[in-house]
Amino acid sequence: MNNASGSISRRRFLKGMSGAIAMPFIIPGSALGLNGRPSPSNRLTMAGIGLGNMGSGDLRTFLSGKDVQVVAVCDVRKGVRDSQGDHVENHYAQQQESGTYKGCDRYSDFREVLARDDIDAVHVATPDHWHAIIANWAMKRGKDVYCQKPLTLTIREAWTLVETARRYGRVLQTGSQQRSSHEFWLACSLVRNGRIGEVKQVNVNVGGPSFPKLFAEEPIPEGFDWDMWLGPAPKMPYNAERCSGSYSGGWRLVRDYSGGMMTDWGAHHFDITQWGLGMDGSGPVKIEPPNINEDGLLTYTYENGTKVVHQGGGNGVLFIGTEGEIEVNRGHFRADPVSVGDENFAASETPLYRSDNHYRDFLECVKSRQRPICDVEVGASSVTMCHLGNIAWWLGRTLQWDPNTRQMVGDEEASRWVDRPKRAPWYL
Repeated sequence: MNNASGSISRRRFLKGMSGAIAMPFIIPGSALGLNGRPSPSNRLTMAGIGLGNMGSGDLRTFLSGKDVQVVAVCDVRKGVRDSQGDHVENHYAQQQESGTYKGCDRYSDFREVLARDDIDAVHVATPDHWHAIIANWAMKRGKDVYCQKPLTLTIREAWTLVETARRYGRVLQTGSQQRSSHEFWLACSLVRNGRIGEVKQVNVNVGGPSFPKLFAEEPIPEGFDWDMWLGPAPKMPYNAERCSGSYSGGWRLVRDYSGGMMTDWGAHHFDITQWGLGMDGSGPVKIEPPNINEDGLLTYTYENGTKVVHQGGGNGVLFIGTEGEIEVNRGHFRADPVSVGDENFAASETPLYRSDNHYRDFLECVKSRQRPICDVEVGASSVTMCHLGNIAWWLGRTLQWDPNTRQMVGDEEASRWVDRPKRAPWYL
């Protein structure tokens, strides 16, 4: 593993150049900003933390940005960090006249990444139980963050990230990328402009919660820092399924590490629900679990009476209003009547903030210091809704929630689920 202190930052490199101008040497075109690629001083330096399914995809997307330089990768699995580090160096080697490039450090401990002053931003795609700690520490270290959804494992973690981002003036983009897709932007813009009248109900299909699960102990693979993978979660024996990224099993369905499909897909579809209802920064006031209602469906109620119903089937998000309905999913849009789906907005209407690329929106906001389309407060609001549904489901009773104080009303047991204890030495 390379030591952070052995890396030459772009800032120190440029400073040192002032004393070496008289030395003749050949500067590659990429360093001068030729071929449409900005010079090093104008590139954003990034590192990837957690490089599994989503992390490797995020890494490749950021690598494709001409204004980005990936300088480090971090993963608790040696094979993964080495293969991804090699991918980064091979990518940049193709842009060098020499055909070689060495400049992507590999780490197993994210703290070494955050200690580097030459890194502007990180993208985080670890399992959910690590999101809050890494993102929070990164922002305190002066780094902007692209954090995969769901934003956090608990409600309190989510709002702690909001506080940190605001206090330190950091940019955080939550990876709920549906906000940067045309069909979702259109649906929510139409709903927010009253095209279907007053919204009475929203039907959402996202799957169920996570639950406790036991696994048989298996040998820890060589090069796998299992204790670091567990991190703040309870100490448990290694098992390949426990840490698998599979959607049919693995950590996404285990309560210690995730909220199940309620948070995994809920961070997408409940996020669109909140956007369409104009409830970013707020949320429902009552949550009824499936066993309470005759129809057996988890139901949220907002202060104005609008209901959000968790469906067992269906097609994404369905907004039902007094004058029509709009249904939206990835690659799908339906308006009834058809006329309410007209994309031509009148002068009296105001379309929502628009982004055509979630990653590019993040990078541009890092430069401008503006808030991105899925700002930390957006992610916190949406994941809070997901967690409230899980808590009601797990406890099997109706919850009363105050979205202003972000506290349970009159339910001490439910209040304990707003956050969870963390295994030492990890903290927010």
